[in-house]
Parts: sequence; C-alpha cells; structure tokens
Amino acid sequence: MPLRRYARTLLVVVAALSMVFTAVTAVFFFSHYPQISELLQVTAMIRSEALEPVATGELLHGATKGVVAALEDPYSTYLEPQEYKSLSEQISGAYTGVGLLIELDPTRGIVVVTPFRGGPAYRAGIRSGDVIVRIDGRSTLGMRLEEAAAMMQGRPGTRVKLAIQPEGEAVGEIELVREEIRIPSVEGKLLDASPGTGYVSLTNFNTHTARDLADKLAELKREGMRRLVLDLRNNPGGDLMASVQVASQFIPAGPVVYTVSRAGTRSFEAQGEATDLPLVVLVNGGTASAAEIVAGALQDTGRARLVGEKTFGKGLVQKLFLLDNGAALKLTTEKYLTPKKRDINKEGIHPDIVVKPAPGEKPAGLGQVDPNQDAQLRRALAELGKAG
Repeated sequence: MPLRRYARTLLVVVAALSMVFTAVTAVFFFSHYPQISELLQVTAMIRSEALEPVATGELLHGATKGVVAALEDPYSTYLEPQEYKSLSEQISGAYTGVGLLIELDPTRGIVVVTPFRGGPAYRAGIRSGDVIVRIDGRSTLGMRLEEAAAMMQGRPGTRVKLAIQPEGEAVGEIELVREEIRIPSVEGKLLDASPGTGYVSLTNFNTHTARDLADKLAELKREGMRRLVLDLRNNPGGDLMASVQVASQFIPAGPVVYTVSRAGTRSFEAQGEATDLPLVVLVNGGTASAAEIVAGALQDTGRARLVGEKTFGKGLVQKLFLLDNGAALKLTTEKYLTPKKRDINKEGIHPDIVVKPAPGEKPAGLGQVDPNQDAQLRRALAELGKAG
C-alpha cells in the first residue's frame, strides 16, 4: 500500500475512534450530569472555603477511593502502593515485617490471628487473640486491615512500636525490629497421644502452600502416619489456586470449586495425585475464604468429616488490578460455589460434628498441640479411631 494511502487510512481510523470515544464520553457525562455537577460543586467549595487548603489532586484521589467505597463491599478496596506491595508479598509467601497474621474484628478492631513461629512478634510474646491498639502511636480504631499490615512492614532492621492488649489484660507497648519473614503456611507432626496419627495445620494459602503440604505429608508418611487431622481453624484464606492444589491432594477427581462471574460459571477440577488416608478436618469461625473452599470440597465429596464450629462465610473471590501510579484496585469479581454448588457467602459451612471449645480453650500452636486441652481435636481423634 502506498505510504500516502496508508497515512490517509490511519487518519480515518484515528478520527473514527476519536469520534466513538467522544460520543461515549458525552453519553456518560450527560446521563450522569447531576452527580458530576455535584462532585464539581463540592470540590470547588472545599477549594475555596475549607479552613485548611487541600490540593485538587488530593481531592480527586479521595474521590477515587470514594468510588470504591460506594460498592459497600468490605472486600473491595483501593490499595495505596505500599498496601499493594504488602498484599503481594503475603500472597507470595515472604515479606519484611514483624511476623503477624491479623484480621479485622467488627467489635475488637485489629486482632492477631497468629504470630509466625520464630518471628519478632512471636519471640516478643504476642499471641493469638491479642488486640493491636496502636501502631507507632497511631490508633488502629477504624483502620483498614491493609493499612495496619502496611504500617507494620518496612525495611529490615527498622523498628515499629505496637500497643498490644491481651484479652482481659491491660495494654502494653512492645518495640519490634522488622526482619525478613517467610510465611509458614504448613506445620505438622505425628501426635504422641495417638500413634500413627498425623496433625497438619494450614495457617494461610500462598504460592508455597501446596508444595509445602505435599512435602510434609510425604515426611509424615515415612514416619508412619496412617491417618490425618487437617487443622484449618483460624485460617483466613489466601490464593484461590493454592486452595485448589491443596484440595487436590485429598480429592482424586472431579470439581473442587466453581466460580461464578459476569462471564459465567467456571469449574476448577482436582489435579495431581491424591492420598487416601482417613481424614478429619477441624474448622471454626476463623476458617475463611480459600480455607472454606478446601473444607467445602472435602465435605461435599464425602472425603472428610468436618469437626468444630461454623466457618466464617466468605464465598467471594477478589482480583487485583494494578494502576498506573503503583496503587491497585482489589475488586470482588467472582463468588465461589462448593462442588454441590452451595453458596456459602455470609452463611458459612456447618461442620458434620459441632464441637465448641471449652471455656478458655483456643487452638494452640504446633508445639502446644494437646488433645487434653483441645476438645475439637479430641473429637477429631475419636472419629479417626472409628476409621481404624
């Protein structure tokens, strides 16, 4: 094609695209004129009348966050660049910080789910259930989970002060030194109280979880494991594909989970080789998201019985969209269904055997596993005993 003719064709295409874009923009503007006009009025009033001057860029940045907040979805959020970095590191399974897995409790605020064994927080004596009241002097009241996590992370060797309140005790302040943390998502051992019984705890789902679980199961089998307790209590979830890979180590074939989006329904099938060991799974109100995918799949397929309490009920899947400024949008794009197509969002999964912990009991770390101090574990062992 001659150069001039090519250039004319290109100009026509560009002009056509510009007209389409202009038309779409015009339709959007006029169909939402009252709302856009209101935004412009409010921005102008703040710029001219507010006691403290505010840059227009800051106002527009706030408006962007407001758009996401208007979804009224607690799992969809605008992530500042540092918050996005923090979340990405958690998914990858390694980061620099103090070694705490935290959750947002509606009544108590930022609560410790578990300190990572061997990390700065663990060595300082911080324990599951402790409330983080302040971070570097700033109150965590009303603070988003991602913001709290980002504040506790930073360069290795730097310090952060946490005001911690154990349940029923006074607030105390602890200074921690940040260091490289490998998030340990899999812990396990043979139980002395039940010869031949393996105990494996999954604390979250990251990119290392499935491989680490396979390695741990192989190790315990070599040591004589003939049956297994899988502990998903207080596991807040994580990576969707990690949950599929974990469930696949117990389910030989068929769907692990269905996801439903605007594009339709998609099935994630079991993959790889599955163990046929007798299995009981422990769950409670802290079992959420990806952990519920695994629990629901094992229950629906009849592969395992669930013992404990009703799970959290987070049946939604979020996707991360990276923005040009290094920030990101975490947006709910799908919901998931169990193999029997149960929608457990806000409903949770009811265990096959309901066992509430005795007063003062709560799941302990791996080094403190004791059936005599854990009614749910005790019942799980009794169920495995029936299997031989």
